[in-house]
Amino acid sequence: MKSLFLNKNVGNRVENGHPWIFANEINRGKALDAAAKAGEIVNVFTHDKKFIGKGYINPQSQIMVRLLTRDKDEAIDDQFFYNKIKQAWAYRQTLGYTENCRLIFGEADDIPQLIIDKFSDYFVIQTLALGIDVWKPAIVGALNKIFLPKGIYERNDVPVRELEGLEQHKGFLSEPFDTNIIITENGIKLNVDIANGQKTGYFLDQQDNRRAIQHIVINADVLGAFCYTGSFEIAAANYGAKSVLGLDISQSAIDMCNNNAALNGLENTCRFQCVNAFDVLKEWSKEGRLWNVVMLDPPSFTKSRSTIDKAVSGYKEINLRALKLIKPGGFLVTSSCTNLVKPELFLDIINMAAKDAKRKIRQVVFNTQSADHPIIRGQENTHYLKFLIVQVL
Repeated sequence: MKSLFLNKNVGNRVENGHPWIFANEINRGKALDAAAKAGEIVNVFTHDKKFIGKGYINPQSQIMVRLLTRDKDEAIDDQFFYNKIKQAWAYRQTLGYTENCRLIFGEADDIPQLIIDKFSDYFVIQTLALGIDVWKPAIVGALNKIFLPKGIYERNDVPVRELEGLEQHKGFLSEPFDTNIIITENGIKLNVDIANGQKTGYFLDQQDNRRAIQHIVINADVLGAFCYTGSFEIAAANYGAKSVLGLDISQSAIDMCNNNAALNGLENTCRFQCVNAFDVLKEWSKEGRLWNVVMLDPPSFTKSRSTIDKAVSGYKEINLRALKLIKPGGFLVTSSCTNLVKPELFLDIINMAAKDAKRKIRQVVFNTQSADHPIIRGQENTHYLKFLIVQVL
């Protein structure tokens, strides 16, 4: 096994537990990365030959090495991935995530750039770096041994793979099956299109937060924007909302919302419209339309630090418009899914929007993603979702 050495002036970030090693942190005088093949497992040492860990290398990536273990005696082989997945499953079971969950959350489960979502007896995999992609057969084998799944599908149709020299593609990693499945979440049935839906087909990270609205929506008129498959809106109707209106710019999303409402017998409570939420919320606030609860679950407004200011402006604007549509004593339910907007900044954005709307707000709930997406302090990419409920006075 080849060895790499860190530069002498590299900080303590890697030694303190961060699994990423950037190309400029490696001592080129001592490094053997030219001889190490992309995807190969290498040993990593400090400049003074103190062992740090083992990980996979990709010389063409800005993140040259991602560490898999800190144990110098631990072999990286098929059994390693079996053990890791088994451990991750035991953790989810302990927390009560037995039906649907993020089984592997990359770095948070010590398998960098691997995502596995469990939808009942079906699994969706993303291998987002070359070094983990080469272990895909071992990962599939482990899933087959542990779960005896009905089907496994890969959603590697994501641009980030191209940064690793990988192609985008998707397809079956098991015998073909119907990729339109039905899951049950919080007692609600939902259609999931794991082949064509966003990300892996469904956003499991909000499953706990969807329960958090159960009391505030009772007998309420509810408006939901950026509803995607209607999971928050269907939940509101299920929890006793008087009426629910969901908005999304995608007609295919609206079709899925209507299917989900019908699946739960809630089509008389829920209505969905294919519109641009930014435009109609502004128009409706001018018209003086009001709801008891307004829910926002927008997509990420930025994936780059260079556009954070634009994202801040977008989040403020959409929340400002929502605040103007809420009856006194009603509630705003709002989220941000980009890790580049930190929790304190997100709260500041909502406060600025409330000030501009001339509304006083009172915090009810401030959550992150569900616990099957663990957060590792010091690894900001594991802490990305902010979920907030405030009362609007």
